[in-house]
Amino acid sequence: QVQLVESGGGLVQTGGSLRLSCTASGRTFSSNGMGWFRQAPGKEREFVAAINWSGSSRSYGDSVKGRFTISRDNAKNSLYLQMNSLKPEDTAVYYCAADQRPWSQPTTSRGSYSYWGQGTQVTVSS
Repeated sequence: QVQLVESGGGLVQTGGSLRLSCTASGRTFSSNGMGWFRQAPGKEREFVAAINWSGSSRSYGDSVKGRFTISRDNAKNSLYLQMNSLKPEDTAVYYCAADQRPWSQPTTSRGSYSYWGQGTQVTVSS
């Protein structure tokens, strides 16, 4: 059974930092693009960041550019999201996702991702 498990969420003050982790089990995703999405209450799930299979190419949503950094460690089958300068509008449930297509480039489209984690809550207080 394939599972993506996020961790590292929590409550932080405005301007603070958090590092999210996503660990995969059941199969390796070292040949697949992966990404982070988030969903705030009453809003649609939105793209945050994506990375290609090797880590050589990355893409970010406009609202997080310059503040968030996506990375991966294929040896650990893990994906990370370093979030700095957090704002109250970053409050959401953050989801890790994996693209089923091998050798894929970073994609912002939710429909391209076949595997999803259960999410981790990030709350930024003002």
